[in-house]
Amino acid sequence: MRTALVIGTGLIGTSAALALTRRGVTVHLADHDPEQARTAAALGAGTDTAPDGPVDLAVVAAPPAHVAGVLADALGRGLARGYLDVASVKGGPRRELEARGLDLSAYLGTHPMSGREKSGPLAATADLFEGRPWVLTPTRDTDTEVLNLALELVSHCGAVPVVMDADAHDRAVALVSHMPHLVANLVAARLERAEEAAVRLCGQGIRDVTRIAASDPRMWVDILSANPGPVADLLTDVAADLEETVRALRGLASADGDKRREGTEGIQDVLRRGNAGQVRVPGKHGSAPRVYETVVVLIDDQPGQLARIFADAGRAGVNIEDVRIEHATGQQAGLVQLMVEPNAAAVLAAALRERGWSVRQ
Repeated sequence: MRTALVIGTGLIGTSAALALTRRGVTVHLADHDPEQARTAAALGAGTDTAPDGPVDLAVVAAPPAHVAGVLADALGRGLARGYLDVASVKGGPRRELEARGLDLSAYLGTHPMSGREKSGPLAATADLFEGRPWVLTPTRDTDTEVLNLALELVSHCGAVPVVMDADAHDRAVALVSHMPHLVANLVAARLERAEEAAVRLCGQGIRDVTRIAASDPRMWVDILSANPGPVADLLTDVAADLEETVRALRGLASADGDKRREGTEGIQDVLRRGNAGQVRVPGKHGSAPRVYETVVVLIDDQPGQLARIFADAGRAGVNIEDVRIEHATGQQAGLVQLMVEPNAAAVLAAALRERGWSVRQ
């Protein structure tokens, strides 16, 4: 691939353009908002001038509701040898294109499983897709050349290609992305009118649960409008679970011993099922999840503290598998949770104490 056209210079489109430019591909940028394309160009994502002729690959990074229209226009104008989109929903846009009677042999629907709470070109980074799955949904009609171009794009972006059926993809993202996003928003919405004294008690748990609720509502209306059925089906199941959980909690508050026992069993069941589902979430690099030991260290909120901890861990010969930070309320300090292999926890704790760190286990 020597040339590409990215149509839509938001977070995903600009990030892909930055990655391609970094790999030496000449990238042309287009957007319904010319100012946004100019911003992406100023960031080094390519040029906002139109190509002289057909490019090797056109990447449509428009919202799901507009993907089919943008693709139909690009196909009709012969802008590229191959075309793909990066929308988060795959079945609907393809069916809309088929209904238009277009030859889709040069088109491939894709979806990079990566993103941020922020949107727009200023939030883009060339490494946004590093190590992340990038779903490809080829059909029997897809040209081999187009599939190869898509695989080249995925490689340039440092992502991992995953081949799926379009409708299976839409059901999957409803489960692992769209439904959780709505649930996170429902939880966060409880805080909107909560008393300030209660909100000040927020810890890392509520931050973890509500983090994705900071995303752009307009963007998510577009996403959910393109995949409403599978998401509604999942939320129906969640609603049934909530009803059972409420019933169990009412039982726990009852003076009747049998109802309390039933309530306890109901709560235990939902917690057990949650445990069983959580352990299926892939671990590092997409591998099976592993159990790590946590070493907790108190640090001051000052420059260089994390670098010192990592350096001291390295001197002790311990690899940090994962890290989390819980900021203290009302203090310029926090707790760093260092996840390490179980047999390395005692070694790390001792080494950090020797170097003056306050270790809490």
